[in-house]
Amino acid sequence: MRLNSVNEKAELKVSADVGSWLPRRSSRAADWRREDLLAAKRGTTVSVVIPARDEEETVGDIVRTIRRDLVEAVPLVDEVLVVDSRSQDATARVAAEAGAAVVAQDSVLPALPGLAGKGEALWKGLASTSGDLVVFVDGDLYDFTSDYVTGLLGPLLTDESVAYVKGFYHRPLVGSGGTDADGGGRVTELVARPLLNMFWPELAGFVQPLAGEYAGRREVLESIPFVVNYGVEVGHLIDILESRGLDALAQVDLGKRTHRHQSTQALGRMSGQIMQTLFDRLAHYGRLVSAQPPATLLAQFRRGESGHGVEREMVLTDVSCRQRPPLAEVLADLREIA
Repeated sequence: MRLNSVNEKAELKVSADVGSWLPRRSSRAADWRREDLLAAKRGTTVSVVIPARDEEETVGDIVRTIRRDLVEAVPLVDEVLVVDSRSQDATARVAAEAGAAVVAQDSVLPALPGLAGKGEALWKGLASTSGDLVVFVDGDLYDFTSDYVTGLLGPLLTDESVAYVKGFYHRPLVGSGGTDADGGGRVTELVARPLLNMFWPELAGFVQPLAGEYAGRREVLESIPFVVNYGVEVGHLIDILESRGLDALAQVDLGKRTHRHQSTQALGRMSGQIMQTLFDRLAHYGRLVSAQPPATLLAQFRRGESGHGVEREMVLTDVSCRQRPPLAEVLADLREIA
């Protein structure tokens, strides 16, 4: 992954953390062969958790792919669990017929009142599995391959210092006007990335901080809270950064991700949940009252090409809020000078 910045001053501000972290903790799914991971696995157990709400179209193919490639062909995955998150369709039946264990979200830890949201399904999935490593995969993927799972497992199985691995990918946005090769991830670009860059610039190197595909060590996942809604992913990154440091985090390029796009209103609700999570963490970690002002560099990732295929290039922009004073005051001052 190449690092590019708008100027030398900007590069100096991020290179100490992000600049060195990117090449050391970024890899590609193709870097991790199933057979090599099986040899590295030894006695480690692996669970895959798939949260699914009304995903009868896609969840069966995801489960079948994992079982065919990573349970039967190469015994890398020990457990495949689908958490049915109050579906109104045949999600649970389709997942079970494909070979997954299936639990209803509200049936797990029934002594607790049930809550609604993706994070709740993930937390219940963690509680219902036993693997030393837990891989989370969204249930709405159209072009899922088993490389998603092996890519996320690679850093965890080969480096004990890695606690949590985030996936990233190219996300095309398909609309009536055609396809934007990288138009997906609108909430990331408009909400999550700017806020993370301001208050947790250490996380600026994550291409997709809201990605739904990631994996972690059980002891790490059980030690952090799970926001019950769409704030869960950004909460994970912040909490692990604060408790274990940036070097405990890694990311893997999973290629391309195509899934069902949500409406603008749904994205608005998602954005609100993510902002609430960020504000909660700002207060919890004392960053709201810190004398340190918000960082003003915004790191974005631009699509590029190289001899190795599609690349991501980090581009830095200074988004500081520079202002002109009221014009009347300026004119008055100029008249006094004259």
